[in-house]
Amino acid sequence: MVTEVSSRAPVFVPQRGRGVTLILVASVFFGSSGTIAKPAMLAGLSPQQVASARIGLAALALAAGAGLFRPGLLRVRRDEWPLLVGYGLCGVAGVQLCYFVAAGRLPVGIAILIEFTSPVLIALWTRFVRKTRLPRVLWLGIALAMLGLGMVAQVWTGLRLDAVGLLAAAGSAVCSAGYFLLGEHGVSTRQPLGMVTWGMIIGAVAVCALAPPWTWPGALLSAPARFGPWHPPVWLLMVAVALLSTALAYIVGLAALRHLPASVASVLGLLEPLIATVTAWALLGETLAWIQALGAAILLAGALLVQLNSPRRY
Repeated sequence: MVTEVSSRAPVFVPQRGRGVTLILVASVFFGSSGTIAKPAMLAGLSPQQVASARIGLAALALAAGAGLFRPGLLRVRRDEWPLLVGYGLCGVAGVQLCYFVAAGRLPVGIAILIEFTSPVLIALWTRFVRKTRLPRVLWLGIALAMLGLGMVAQVWTGLRLDAVGLLAAAGSAVCSAGYFLLGEHGVSTRQPLGMVTWGMIIGAVAVCALAPPWTWPGALLSAPARFGPWHPPVWLLMVAVALLSTALAYIVGLAALRHLPASVASVLGLLEPLIATVTAWALLGETLAWIQALGAAILLAGALLVQLNSPRRY
């Protein structure tokens, strides 16, 4: 006999342990993106072409998979389009394009560390836009993060690091904050696969307008790229970064936001720059000066302090 309770749709119950596992896995995927893609840029692809290939291939794979196996997830109500468009332009196209411009002009570790000032931006959004009062110790964390960022960028040298690269990295930080905030809001009403698929399609349209596929150098795609001890063709690196560091990373990351608030997810996501730095050192031979390494530690400590003293949910 079917009771009234059993006929109701099951209630989703967030599971913190599952969310932590998912965000750590997503961080591993995201953290590998710069290291995989930079050899392609060194081989001759522009940052815009890399972002276009990465997002375009990921969009094709996700649209095909969702269309074949979960077509219902692609249905969108009219009132959902503003969120999806914002997520696609900011959390997909903006963050990837800005990051690849930065990674092409800066060491991968520095580019991704600057991107991960996004927890500080989330805290500022919480205080001044959502009017949530924050504890004083949180502002100490913000100050530490900014100090660490200044040490990483070595601002006392007159921005010896590439200025365009630094601006692009700052743009990726803003878009990364949008990724967490828009993603947290979106998965409260949509399944992660549907949201990621539409976000990737919208992002692909935006980046392909800047770097259309027919402008990609075909001969270069088959040329070998230096990737540690290996020399894979450029196209293989693009497929890897599209499927592993983009499609899977976004799906797993949004799934984590169903179980964790943006405040917790963003601090656990700080594993990503550590992965990027280690893989860039192991495979690309990139290093940081001791003052930059110290600044990186201070930046991460400040961002951690911000998150530990932020409200549980924004």
